[in-house]
Amino acid sequence: MSSANRCLKARRRLRAQLERFLTFLAAEKNASLHTLSNYRREIKECLAFLEQQGVQDWPGVDRFVLRRYLAWLNSRSYVKASIARRLSELRSFGRFLVRENVVETNPFRAVSSPKVPKRLPAPLSVPDTVALLNAPDPSTSLGLRDRAILDVLYSGGLRVSELAGLNLSNIDRRRNELLVWGKGAKERIALLGRPAIASLSRYVEAGRPHLLPPEGRGQGRAVEALFLNRLGGRLTTRSVMSILHKYSRAAGIERRVTPHTLRHTFATHLLDGGADLRSVQELLGHALLATTQIYTHVSQSRARAVYLRSHPLAGSSRSKETPPGSE
Repeated sequence: MSSANRCLKARRRLRAQLERFLTFLAAEKNASLHTLSNYRREIKECLAFLEQQGVQDWPGVDRFVLRRYLAWLNSRSYVKASIARRLSELRSFGRFLVRENVVETNPFRAVSSPKVPKRLPAPLSVPDTVALLNAPDPSTSLGLRDRAILDVLYSGGLRVSELAGLNLSNIDRRRNELLVWGKGAKERIALLGRPAIASLSRYVEAGRPHLLPPEGRGQGRAVEALFLNRLGGRLTTRSVMSILHKYSRAAGIERRVTPHTLRHTFATHLLDGGADLRSVQELLGHALLATTQIYTHVSQSRARAVYLRSHPLAGSSRSKETPPGSE
């Protein structure tokens, strides 16, 4: 067999193993189409690099070639978080290869991920949150829908994928609850406040019927969807992001606001109001308490800002002044 044929055969074998991995993610991990698309594109990019380096099979993947791969990513100006994500995807692929007895050890464990600086989430203030929630026009069907979306995201702390996946049957208006399917197809209950349930009810009763497709169209799952687009189909996560962008501008909020911003805001406002960390963990659907603990740092940062602004001896500019009442 010629060298070119051997390379082609090796390339096909690696691509076939990648496709089996993606099938595994879809079937057993319930990965979203967006996740599968990212994994396919970015792992293929790595495999193409390895092929250019003369690697034809997994024994050729060592720390030296992986370091060259990381250097190549750096040369293309990828940020550390992006590089760390790619390595995480590759390690997940490597674990699958071990499970399938393709390799004995995970080849992508040979290098360490770059240290990514932790960025604290930036929640909205209460006035900005109220302005955002009040931005949609309640006299239109789309306005009723959009107000319900904003209320559910903020009141329930939902991920955007969880919101887009909601069906009518997931609402329990008697108990003010939503049945939510979170990451990894894990089921949880999201609680809603009375204003959120009220706006959701107004949308379901007065807004959603006008968005339903004409007779004979949109049969099946599209009609089950809670939040519908203009054509009567299920609203996508991308559309929800566009809705947030539209109303944050209308509310006069200059910073970028995403669905995850409202999830951060939900958690931070709960902690600021005295909620305990375990309860917030349960409401967010976090598997690990450590994931939730980042919000305590946010609340501490806010508390520190208030302290420095308010205490007579906290700021350097006032430290030399005589404290009130000490004369």
